[in-house]
Parts: sequence; structure tokens; C-alpha cells
Amino acid sequence: MAGTDHPEISTVGALRASGHQHRTVKQELRENLVARLRAGETTMPGMVGLDDTVLPEVERAVLAGHDFVLLGERGQGKTRLMRTLVGLLDEWTPVIEGSEINEHPYEPVTLGSIERAAQLGDDLPVAWWHRSERYGEKLATPDTSVGDLIGDIDPTKIAEGRRLGDPETVHYGLLPRFNRGIFGINELPDLAERIQVGLFNVLEERDIQIRGYALRLPLDLMVIASANPEDYTNRGRIITPLKDRFGAEIRTHYPEDIDADVALIAQEADLAAAVPAHVLRVIAELTSQLRDSTAIDHRSGVSARFAVAAAEAVAASALRRGAIVGESGPVARIGDLPAVLGTLRGKLEFEMGEEGREDEILDHLGRSATAAVFRDRLAGIDLSPFTAIFADDDTTVETGALVPAATLLQQFGRVEGLSQVLSALGVSEDDVTPGQVAAAIEFVLEGLYLTRRISKQSVDGLTVYGS
Repeated sequence: MAGTDHPEISTVGALRASGHQHRTVKQELRENLVARLRAGETTMPGMVGLDDTVLPEVERAVLAGHDFVLLGERGQGKTRLMRTLVGLLDEWTPVIEGSEINEHPYEPVTLGSIERAAQLGDDLPVAWWHRSERYGEKLATPDTSVGDLIGDIDPTKIAEGRRLGDPETVHYGLLPRFNRGIFGINELPDLAERIQVGLFNVLEERDIQIRGYALRLPLDLMVIASANPEDYTNRGRIITPLKDRFGAEIRTHYPEDIDADVALIAQEADLAAAVPAHVLRVIAELTSQLRDSTAIDHRSGVSARFAVAAAEAVAASALRRGAIVGESGPVARIGDLPAVLGTLRGKLEFEMGEEGREDEILDHLGRSATAAVFRDRLAGIDLSPFTAIFADDDTTVETGALVPAATLLQQFGRVEGLSQVLSALGVSEDDVTPGQVAAAIEFVLEGLYLTRRISKQSVDGLTVYGS
């Protein structure tokens, strides 16, 4: 959205008097990127875990003025990265008012705009185009036509009495309509090969050809495409001449450490209830283990959307508990995670030999992730006061999807060392709530069970911890 009002300039004469200099899109991107780099500012905000790998390559491609392909598995932020680049454009840019392809007032290229400029001179009207509107995108599907991307004859203009050979009878496609902007093509390999041929002139000669017209419209835009490595390399759906016309091929990847995964989940998830940091970390650890698992098809990958959806689902589970039992300020607990994993199976592609074992694999990796975070976060803390509660063989603690935090805390009572646990799990003493304390206690109980210091049984939606 626009952050400031556009300049109060409405004619090309006033634009020249203001000292405005015309720059191409790639010049804009290059100069604005250099300014950010020199100022030490974030060049592409919101891109988590790519600072030392992908973003430098993207920056070099932008500085070189190259169109490029982002190559990576699903859920690696390719589309978000393409959309983020629009932030490197000038906030406002002038266009000829009424131009279908956003021509710069200094350089009209269509026949109609050239005639208007010659007729009106310095009175040629100028409009202003915000950078948020200068990004266009098309999901490449097999039914996409040349007309969709480049343009075609407009029969309504023929019916109005124009000659068939008149360039003004052209209805422009998406690429010309985002002239002087950035255009992204998602899943480029799915574009039919005959349609890919139509992109040759756009990427190399920077112009368009429509149904044999003697029409040359120089386009000023950056083209970015995304592709999945399986489609790109194995199925060979991008034709070689088109690959050659892109200046760079940049390989994306998933976050390479758990902290980056946690930051990505926190940034992207729309949480309906509070989710403690340790639960987010378990979800991030689970996502990482899934990506390393031999049971998962690595050609498909494990999208960041899996982790985001898992965080949103455990938050929804907490909200449901709060609504049913009348609990205000519900907080997600580690016991909410196993119940939602089954609904996330559709986001995973398992290897053929694992058919029928999907739930077992998810359950096993969920326990493994919980144990890993338990050891990482609570290492060095004396948890013997927690195990001492179960010294009597008859002592048990019940929890579950519909057990309120207050009920769990009543069963547990006061425990020495609880404040250390809360601190290690990132719960501030100033902001502590019963829900957060219950979430911390349940996490400790689950960790003690996974490290074989207490027992656990699950019956009718209840989880019972004991000696």
C-alpha cells in the first residue's frame, strides 16, 4: 500500500521541470539496491534463513540486470521472494495517463501514445503508479495461451471499425500490461513448450510479436520464474533456448537451522491462541526431522507450510479446549500436537514402501522432536522434584485435549524448580499465566516419559502420567 501521496505533477512539462530522470526498471532496482546495501539496511525483508545463501545470489542477479529462475522444492519461499523484490522499486513512477502498458511520459511506444505526445506536447497528462501495483504474476498452467501472456486481436475493436492491420486492435496480455514492472511466472515447467517459445523475444529482444503484426513494442520489465527441480531437470519441461535466455538460475532451500524455522513459523502463522516457544520449537524440529527422514520423498520436500499449518492447528486445539471448558486465555500444550498431525498428512509425500505407516512415522518423529527439544531446553536443570511427585505408586497426573490448565495445576501443586523450568522455556515471570505454567508442566512430564523416568498411558482422550 502507498506510504506517501504521489507527487503533484500532472503533465509531462511539469515532470521535466521537476528534474525527473527516466530510469529503466532494472536501473531502478540496481540503484535502489545499492543504496540499501550502502546504508546497511535489509534488502529483502521477511526472507528468513536465506541471508547468507540465496539472497546474495539474488542481489547479484539484480545488480547485473538479469532475469532469473528460482529453482527449489515446494514451500521454500520462491513466490514470496519474487513479490518482495517490488520493494526495491521507486515508491511512485510516472506513466502516461490512460496508457494500457504504463508507458513512461518521456518514451511513448504505442502508436496512440506517440500521436497524443506529438499533439499535446508538454500538456501530455501524467498519472502516478505505485510500486505495489507494479508486480504481476501468472501461475503457468498447461492451458495458458500466448494471448494470455503476450496478447491477441481484440474482436470488439475490429467491430468498432478499425482495420485488421491496425496495431490499436491488439488486446495486450499480462506481460505488456506490467511493462515497467516486475513479472513472476510460477511453475514455469508446466507452461506448454509452444507457449514458452513466445517468451523468447520478451527475454532477449525485449519486445513482443502478436499474430504476425509488424509491431515492435520494446518492453521494460524484469521477468522472474520459479520451478521445481524435479520438473526442471528430470522432466525437462523448460526448453533449452528459454533456459539460456535467463541470466541466472538460483537454487533455494529450506531453513538450515531450527532457529530459522522457528522464526519463519512465528512470522507466517496466524495463531488463534497462544503457542509457547517450546511448542513452536518442537514443530520446527519435527519439520527438520521429516526433511531428513528416509520415509519422505525428498524430491517433493517438506514445505514450510507444513510447519505453519501445524502451529495454527495446535493453536486451534487450544482455542477449542478453552471454548468447551470455559477457559480464558487458552495456551497450546505439547499434548495438542499428536492430535493434529493426522490432518497434516496431505502436505507430505511418503516413499512408496511406507504405505500404511504414515501415522506411525509421524507419531515416532513427533516423539523424537519433543525429546530433542526437551534435552536442548532443559539440560542441566534438576527435575527430580517433578519425578518425586510420583514416588508413591498410586500418584498420577491426568491431562488431555479437554483438561483445563487449572485442573492440571491443581493435581500438581507447588513444585520446587518450576521457576527455572519456566525461565528455560522462555516464559517471563512478569507475563506468566496459568495456561503457560500448565504448558510447561505438561512438556516436562512428556519429556520425563520420553527419557523413561515416568510412565504414560493414553485412554479415551486422557493422558495419565505415573510412576
